[in-house]
Amino acid sequence: MGLIIACAAALLTVAACTSEHADAKQSSRPTHASDSGSATITTPPSATRPPTQKPPTLDGGETLAGHQNLTSGSASIPFGKGRKSDALIVAVNCLGKGKIKVAVQSVHVSFPLDCVADKVNTAYNEMAIEGVARRGVVSVQAPSGVRWSMTIGRGAPAQEE
Repeated sequence: MGLIIACAAALLTVAACTSEHADAKQSSRPTHASDSGSATITTPPSATRPPTQKPPTLDGGETLAGHQNLTSGSASIPFGKGRKSDALIVAVNCLGKGKIKVAVQSVHVSFPLDCVADKVNTAYNEMAIEGVARRGVVSVQAPSGVRWSMTIGRGAPAQEE
């Protein structure tokens, strides 16, 4: 604890601490310096962390072709070749205020998803069009404040009503 206080006090006069101090342990409780005007080091409460968000699940009979665990910002997820008779399924969960754009580049299909700060939004899209049997990439363009996860699957096309 004395090492942490010394390091914090040194920060007031020096640009950074040396790497020797990197191994110093911090307690899970806030550590307060003496009343001499030194810095205070606190640990953020765990209640402020966002909830864990798993990729959406596929329906029975659908097979996994790819997935992306909880991510913020943009990313691209590859998927392998499928059977000619199967549809391609792209399911996305998102949380955080903003809009994301999901694009399946190999078949030139894209869709937006409005995300909100206080609940998980889910989009489940099935594509039964020419070319979905090919391998490809699903790209997501998302602002850094939006967290999302994705499941890519293959399965029999839904019957039209």
